[in-house]
Amino acid sequence: MTVELAPVVERRLGALPASAEFLRRLDVAGIIDELCPIREVAHLTHGQVIEVLVANRLSSPTSMVRVRDWARTWAVEEVFGVEPDLLNDDRLARALDAIAPHLEEITGSVGAQAIAEFGIDTAQIHWDMTSMSLFGAYEDQEEGFPQVRYGHPKDRRVDLKQIQAGLAVTRDGGIPLFHRVYDGGAGEVAQVVGAMNALRKTAERKDFLLVADSKLVSHPNITALLDAKVDFIAPLPAAQVKADVYAALDLHSARPVDYVNDRDRERNTPADQRESYRVLEDVHVMTGPRKSDPQHRLRRILVHSTGNAKGQQAARAKRLARAAEDLEKLQRSAGGRFYNTAAKVEARIGVIAKTRRVASCLRTGVTVDSDGRPSLAWHFDQDILDTEAAADGWYALVTRLTPEQADAAEVLKRYKGQGVVERRYNDFKGPLAVAPIFLEHNRRIAALITVICLALLVFCLIERQVRQALGPDRTMGGLYPDNRKVRPTGRMILYHLDSLMLRPGTATSPPVILINRGVQAHLLELLGIDETRPRWLET
Repeated sequence: MTVELAPVVERRLGALPASAEFLRRLDVAGIIDELCPIREVAHLTHGQVIEVLVANRLSSPTSMVRVRDWARTWAVEEVFGVEPDLLNDDRLARALDAIAPHLEEITGSVGAQAIAEFGIDTAQIHWDMTSMSLFGAYEDQEEGFPQVRYGHPKDRRVDLKQIQAGLAVTRDGGIPLFHRVYDGGAGEVAQVVGAMNALRKTAERKDFLLVADSKLVSHPNITALLDAKVDFIAPLPAAQVKADVYAALDLHSARPVDYVNDRDRERNTPADQRESYRVLEDVHVMTGPRKSDPQHRLRRILVHSTGNAKGQQAARAKRLARAAEDLEKLQRSAGGRFYNTAAKVEARIGVIAKTRRVASCLRTGVTVDSDGRPSLAWHFDQDILDTEAAADGWYALVTRLTPEQADAAEVLKRYKGQGVVERRYNDFKGPLAVAPIFLEHNRRIAALITVICLALLVFCLIERQVRQALGPDRTMGGLYPDNRKVRPTGRMILYHLDSLMLRPGTATSPPVILINRGVQAHLLELLGIDETRPRWLET
């Protein structure tokens, strides 16, 4: 075997050309450099560094201490004109420190640029929040930036502190135009009004439709939305509508809704097996905590979902079965070594009722014989179970939209777009790998989350561009081995572009992009990138 030193070292190219093109169109570096100027003698601007960090998240997410190694093996210098050795973790940290005081201005400016450059429709916007659990004490935190604190984590790691982020996503393409980082202990309900005002400024319009989850429905939030004349749709919290209200509704008088879930598996499901919806309409009266608070009469859409009904029936049957198993065991054990008094039996009943969530329907009786030995009799209240069963599948939406703007079925259809926010959080925590966060300072954590949200914006714009270029069908083959036609997702697009390679140019030959699959050439064409004369190789 002989060893030969190759005169030209090929570098990974992946989605770097697409990242660079969309970052250029968003003017990310220009916006950041205007807000965070740097000395003329510096080798890199903060905008250049942030663009590289965004590109890293879209290609091979890594901790900041590994970014330099990543840049050496990828074509970062050729695409972004940045020498890898300049990307040490100290330089990256200084860029995060520089942008941290300007996160809201950066977010608003880039969002406005995205609307103008890509023609994004902002008529309907979906809002939601998520949390990221962090390991560490975080005892010394800088004031004026989101604090790492204990809260109510989505992953239920109550033993860990967290930071939170909110996303505002358009119905058009699921584009996250706006984001904000919040304290770990911040309540979701209190953030809606601030987000709404920032959205109006970014979108430069006051007439958009705001769709959110039940955290939006509080008296202060509804008052602010009505005063600002902002249209909204949100589900009522379960506690605000009692089960007997739903149980009294006549399902057969409800109007069927012609709606099919947009997921591919739903589109391929036979019509008689698909989830179906029916709607009714009435009025919901909302009162404030104080007598002086105004009373709001809101349009309420009552929705029945067969999918929800099946899920609730299965969940209730599971809870009852587990509770019955525990109660039968307690019944056998009553009067024994561990449950030898009525008080101990009653205490155990309370634990079972709480953990199995059957307190509303569980009826028990504990008696004591002449020797002081307790015994247990129990049953489930069938009337309560019948009421719960009659309420299965129902939930309520409230809206400011008038019947002339949207009938009850249309309100439901618009609300069903809320799933796009969850899909974007899956991208945020999946291919863009927001966690784990290897940073000690809350200032830098907030800045890094903003960087990852910018990467999510580029990720979604790439997906939208490819789908729009495909035409009305928005499907293409070649993404799966069986060549079936599917709608390309951002994750699929980046996966197929990942193996692109670049052979750097020499004194006698230009740089060459090495394409090893036909689908890569097709994706580059859909993205408007000419692989024979890429813009970044000409600069």
